[in-house]
Amino acid sequence: MPQLAFLVVDLGIRGKRAVVAAGTAGLGFGAAAALVAEGVEVVVCGRDKARLDAATAKLGCRGVIADVSTVEGSIDFIRQANALLGGIDILVANGGGPPAGDFASTPLESYAPAVERSMLSVVAMCKEVVPAMQERGWGRIVAITSTSVRQPIGNLILSNAARSGVTSFLKTMSREVAAYGITVNTVQPGTHATDRITQLYGSMPSGKELGIPTGTIGDPADFGKVVAFLCGDAAKFVTGTNIQVDGGAYSGLL
Repeated sequence: MPQLAFLVVDLGIRGKRAVVAAGTAGLGFGAAAALVAEGVEVVVCGRDKARLDAATAKLGCRGVIADVSTVEGSIDFIRQANALLGGIDILVANGGGPPAGDFASTPLESYAPAVERSMLSVVAMCKEVVPAMQERGWGRIVAITSTSVRQPIGNLILSNAARSGVTSFLKTMSREVAAYGITVNTVQPGTHATDRITQLYGSMPSGKELGIPTGTIGDPADFGKVVAFLCGDAAKFVTGTNIQVDGGAYSGLL
């Protein structure tokens, strides 16, 4: 009986240099792990040194202390990482979402910090990395956002608004930098097994409880592989896209 031949996909990014914001846990950790597995040199950031040290030991990468919930902290992260790597080829923009709340319960003064956390921080990171990517003629930017951009989630009005704004920014930028060999995409997670979901629900719900068609909660490791693919050579013609990874939960056509 003939042996079956299996094709091993090489994403073509071995030796590239990547920064993964908020990569010590959850979806950021999953993305960092997938990139490390592809031979990418990765720097992650976190606010807590003990947690950062534990994550980098597991990942086999380097890390810096930085808080990407602010513009200042986001710029600091990129500059520290750039000094370590000697250049940045891949940016995975990620960060924790703003507090829960609806229109009635959310005061006006909460909106500016939410926009800084989930939109302006990403703008700041892009401002730091894009000029050098343009000079080299190659770059990958992938932002981890949310399916709420397509289908707003109840009681998350701050996140819904801010992440919609950053999605529009990234789509606009993607068209301006495409000719330089830079792709810009977002990955929109549904419910995955992360600390954020436990905070929102009080415990980890099941996929069936949430009405997810697959009946399961997403695995951050699988999510990370989607991010890594978008950073790869095979995805060089994929830009300006918003890909939902949600087990089929989003019910719209577009």
